[in-house]
Amino acid sequence: MAVPIRTAVAALCAGLAATLLTTAPARAEQDDQVWAVSAAAHAPRAQISLDDTTGTLSLAVSRDGRTVIEPSPVGIVTEQADLSQDLRFLHRKDRLIDERYRAKSGKRLDRRVRMNETRLSFATSAGARLDLVVRASADGVAYRYVLPTGYGDVLGETSAFNLAPDASAWLGTYRVDNEGQFAQYTAATAPTGEYSDQALFATDGGYTLLAESDLTGTYSGARLAHTQGTGTYQIKLADDRVATDGPVKTPWRAMVTGDLATVTQSTFTDDLAPPSKVADSSWIRPGTVLWTWLAGGREAGQSLTAQKAYVDYAAERHWPYEAVDAGWYFKTDEWDTTDPNWQTNSWMPELVDYARAKGVGIIVWIHQRDLDTPEERAQWLPTLERWGVKGVKIDFMNSEAQPMLQWYDAILAETAAHHLMVDFHGSTIPKGIQRTWPQVMTLEGVAGEEKRTNTAAHLTTLPFTRNVIGSMDFTPGAFQRVGLRPNSDAAEVGLTVVAESGLQMFAGTPESYDARPLARAFFDQVPAAWDDTRLLAGQPGQEAVLARRSGDRWFLGGVYAGAAHTAEVPLTVGPGRWLVETIRDGADGLVQDRQVLRGGDTLTVDVVAGGGFAGIACPWRPGITTCYR
Repeated sequence: MAVPIRTAVAALCAGLAATLLTTAPARAEQDDQVWAVSAAAHAPRAQISLDDTTGTLSLAVSRDGRTVIEPSPVGIVTEQADLSQDLRFLHRKDRLIDERYRAKSGKRLDRRVRMNETRLSFATSAGARLDLVVRASADGVAYRYVLPTGYGDVLGETSAFNLAPDASAWLGTYRVDNEGQFAQYTAATAPTGEYSDQALFATDGGYTLLAESDLTGTYSGARLAHTQGTGTYQIKLADDRVATDGPVKTPWRAMVTGDLATVTQSTFTDDLAPPSKVADSSWIRPGTVLWTWLAGGREAGQSLTAQKAYVDYAAERHWPYEAVDAGWYFKTDEWDTTDPNWQTNSWMPELVDYARAKGVGIIVWIHQRDLDTPEERAQWLPTLERWGVKGVKIDFMNSEAQPMLQWYDAILAETAAHHLMVDFHGSTIPKGIQRTWPQVMTLEGVAGEEKRTNTAAHLTTLPFTRNVIGSMDFTPGAFQRVGLRPNSDAAEVGLTVVAESGLQMFAGTPESYDARPLARAFFDQVPAAWDDTRLLAGQPGQEAVLARRSGDRWFLGGVYAGAAHTAEVPLTVGPGRWLVETIRDGADGLVQDRQVLRGGDTLTVDVVAGGGFAGIACPWRPGITTCYR
């Protein structure tokens, strides 16, 4: 019975979208059937309209009078009520949201939230109630549905986003592990199919990134369904039926909006999420990590001797963490099979003690299947905490359906209770999770360094799509994978800045680092938590140059697609004189350049095909010869 329900909801979505694409301009606000929400004069403006004839709602977004999102369907359908049509307006309530919070990782640690919120209440002729809550800030617009108890399970949304057909679009094909490649189309020419909801569009009103926030096990994950030839992207839920046992409060449907720098630097999806549920977060410490999977594979994962050698290297480099990947608790003679006596047979406590003595913390990999019941989690998590493990890398969730989201709710609370930082792989994407659960340092949900099909264009799109909404475990630094990655060595160094991650996993081998001492020295300097982030130059699919500040130093990372050229980057990191040390590709390997520039000057760097650069800028005065410390 679920298939016909989904088909009916999809047809309703398509019909409403087609109707709204041809709807005449909205009427004047005094009609009381059009409502506007905005945070300031030049900020994004949401306009919600109620059609008198059909009782259908639409939402449009503009900025400075230019269209961002064309009038788009708004509505939700449950077992007991169709809240997508036959609606009449009841009342409006407004409030200002003004908050400050401090993050543990991300684009900046100190955050300020200022949003205007409007709650519009509607009812059907049968008396069914729908509240549409809309928020607007300087960098985005979002809405969610709130329903009272008693309407039964949710069968789907009629929510969609209507874009100008010729709007440039950067889309990632949807996969359950969110590891699709990003490619460029126009809104209408993108092939028929499903796309990740982290979709970027260039519109008359600027750039817009579609996103989701505050997704929990009370609901279902969303993706975008598109039919080629239209500019419409419909919300499609992972579940045909979303079980409810009380009032319904859906996730936020978010539109991060502005110029490219505003979108890239935005924390809007975090700002929409609930405040932290971790009262004492002093044990949560971002940092760089020597990751051993691409460095050593299965053999390393089952060898205490190999892992001690990796710990030695991390300690020598003053890298705060070492990550032990798959295999450490598997049977030695049967790969991928959990040793039932892992608690007593494992060498992990010995490794943790060995690493602790050298000032290195241990992160361990665990398959989700070993944590999928309360009984298993009650065995694993206290044991790891007792051993002194600092964090867990949990892999292979591969679902955004409601039962898996309910598992996320459980594991998030329990890892916080046991003081374990978290890196999710084969996972959902952040969606505000890092504000609410700050022990989540990073999530994969990206076609990262492990992939053999990445392109330079994909790498230069990620800062404007996936990494906008939260930390991204791309795992840069795999210098040994020559021929398996599309970029140069200097671009690989730059990725440690471009790809933000609260646990920055270095994917190379010690031998590959030692063969590139300039890269190794940069890795010794780069932090994993940032005081600020700025986009210095960028065009999705072509170039991305970011500056991230730690204290008084700005770390620079640039990645490029296309032919060799001389890159020109505005050094917009503040007034005064700056010593800038850059690492680029030379004829015989990596080369370091030093120069003193004024803030706002143009930094020029020679870039090879598919190349990039890394750098550090620090305040200069006579006698300062390096930014390295």
